[in-house]
Amino acid sequence: MNSVSLLVISICVYVLAYRYYSAFISAKVLALNDANVTPAYRCNDGREFVPTNKWVLFGHHFAAIAGAGPLVGPVLAAQYGWGPGFMWILLGSVFAGAVHDFIILFASVRHNGQSLAVIARREVGPLTGVTTSLAVLFIIIVALAGLAIVVVNALFKNPWGVYTLFMTIPIAIAVGLYMFKIAPGSIRSGSIAGFLLVLGAVFTGHWLSPGQPWAGLASIFDLTKQQLSVALPLYGFFAAVLPVWLLLAPRDYLSSYMKIGTVLALALGILIVQPAVNMPMTTRFMDGGGPIIPGPWWPYVFITIACGAISGFHSLISSGTTPKMIELESQARLIAYGGMLTEGFVAVMALISAVVLMPGDYFAINSPAAVFAKLGIPTVEIQELSRLVQMDVAHRPGGAVSLAVGMAHIFSTIGGMKHLMSYWYQFAIMFEALFILTTIDAGTRVARYILQDILGTYLYAPLKQTNWWPGTLFTSAIVTYCWGYLLYSGDVASIWPLFGVANQLLSVVALALGTTIILKIAPKKSYAWVTFAPLIFLSVTVITAGVMNVQMFFKRGDALGNTNGTVSIILIVLVVITLLDSVRLWLQLLKNDKPVGMNTEISFQSCPVNTTKPNIPS
Repeated sequence: MNSVSLLVISICVYVLAYRYYSAFISAKVLALNDANVTPAYRCNDGREFVPTNKWVLFGHHFAAIAGAGPLVGPVLAAQYGWGPGFMWILLGSVFAGAVHDFIILFASVRHNGQSLAVIARREVGPLTGVTTSLAVLFIIIVALAGLAIVVVNALFKNPWGVYTLFMTIPIAIAVGLYMFKIAPGSIRSGSIAGFLLVLGAVFTGHWLSPGQPWAGLASIFDLTKQQLSVALPLYGFFAAVLPVWLLLAPRDYLSSYMKIGTVLALALGILIVQPAVNMPMTTRFMDGGGPIIPGPWWPYVFITIACGAISGFHSLISSGTTPKMIELESQARLIAYGGMLTEGFVAVMALISAVVLMPGDYFAINSPAAVFAKLGIPTVEIQELSRLVQMDVAHRPGGAVSLAVGMAHIFSTIGGMKHLMSYWYQFAIMFEALFILTTIDAGTRVARYILQDILGTYLYAPLKQTNWWPGTLFTSAIVTYCWGYLLYSGDVASIWPLFGVANQLLSVVALALGTTIILKIAPKKSYAWVTFAPLIFLSVTVITAGVMNVQMFFKRGDALGNTNGTVSIILIVLVVITLLDSVRLWLQLLKNDKPVGMNTEISFQSCPVNTTKPNIPS
C-alpha cells in the first residue's frame, strides 16, 4: 500500500468535517454570538487577559495542545499495524476531540475565562467541582511528566538538539518584546525574523559536532537524562511566572510556524517520494504481548493515541490561556475545532513516518535491546540509518527517535538530499521537542491557575488572584516540583501508560461537562448526542484500560508501581463520582424542554482578578 492514499483520505475527511460538522455545532448547538464581549477585553490586564490576533492565538493554542501525543502516540501504536491507529485518528479527532475542545473553549469564554474546575462547580454542583479540581490537578501533573520524558529520551547526549532548543527561548523573548512592546502589531516582520532565527539555530547547531568550529562548546549542551530532568521543570517554572506575552505566546506562535510548516513539508515530501507502507494493516501483537505496549489493541490504542484523536489536556488549554486571549466568540470554531483537526493531520503524518520504516528497524528503535532480541525480527537499514544521522538510533524507546528517523528518511529520499539526512534528523528532533515544550510551558501555567483556584477557594483567598506575585511564585514552584519529581524518578514504561489513562479520563470529565452545557443551552435536547456519544465510548474504554493498568502497576511490586497504581485508582474513583453526579443533573434537565441557560452570572464589569479596569474598544 502507498502512503499517499492515507494522506489523501485524511485531508478529505478533515476538510468536510470543518466545513459542515463544525459549522453545525457553531450555529445550531452553541449559537456563537460576536455581540458578547470576550474576557480578553472585559478583563484586559496586559498579563493574563490580552486581546490577541486570531492567527497568533491559533498558533499559541495549536502549539499548546499539540504536544507529544500527536507525534509519539501514533508511532507507538504502529506496533499494532497502521489500520487501528489510522481509523481512530480520523474518527476520534472529528467526532470526539474537536468537539471536546470547541465546547470547552466556548464554555470558558462565557464564564469569563475560568478554568474547567470552576465551570464544573458552577454548572453541575459542588461535588463535581471538588472531584474535577482534584482529578485535573492529578492528571495535569502526570501529563506534564509524560510529555517531558519524551523530550529527555530524544535530547540526552545530543548537544546539537539541546543547543537548538535552548536558542528558541531568547529568540521568542526578543520577538515577544518586538511584537508587543517595541513595534506593537508588527506580526509579519516579527514572524519572519523569528522563523529565520530558529532555522539559523538548527543550522549553527551542526557547528557543535566534532571537528566543527564550536566543538569545544559541545560539552555545555551535552546533557544527561538527569540534567535534562532538572532543566525542563526549571523552564516550566519561568514560563508559568513570566507575562504571557513575553515568552509563552511568541514562543508558541513561532513554534506553530515550524510545526505547521514542517507537517506541510512532510506531506509534500510524501507526495513526491510516495513511500510504501511497510508495516502491515494489523500485526501479530493485536491481542497483546507487544514489545512496546504489552496490552491488546482495545483499549490500548485509544489511550496511546491521545492528542491526535482526543485529549483531556486540551480542555485545560481551552479553559486556561486561550479563552483569556480570544477577541470574538466566532473565532472559537477556527481556534478550537480547526486546531484539533490540524493536530489530527499531524498525527496522520507521524503514523506514516513510522509505518514506512521496515518493521524490524521500527521495533529495533522503539524497543530495549533485551526485548528486541526476543522478537526474532531482522533489521534491514538500522546501521545505515544510524550512520546517515550521525547517531546510534537503536534502542531509544519513546517514539520520538523513530519519528525523527522516519521523517529524515522521507526528506532525504528527495533527489540530492541524501547527504543532508543528519540535518533533517536534528530538524525533526527540534520539531518534536518544540511541539512538546510548548505544551509543557502552557500546561504548567494552566496547572498553576488550577492550584491557585483550589487553594484560594478552600484555604487562603488571596492565592486565587492570578496577578498576586507571592501566590504565583508559590503555586508555580509546587506544580513544577511535582511533575519534575515524576520525571526524574520515572521512565517511559512507568509514565506513559499512566499518562494515557489519566489524560483520557480528563476527556471523560470534559465531555460530561459539555453534555451538561448542551442540555442547558441548546434548543433541542437531542443535540447533546454530539458530546454524549463519544462520552459513552470513552468512558467504557478508558475505565477498562485504567483497571488493566492498576493490575499491571501493582504486579511490579516496587514503590513506583504502587504509587502509579494508587494514583490510577484515585483518578478512576474521582471520574466515576463526577459521571454519577452529572447523570443526576441530566435527568433533571431532560424534564424541561426549554433551555435554562448557564450559571455564568457575569456582569459587564466582572473580572476574576478584580483589580483591573476593562479596556473595551469602541
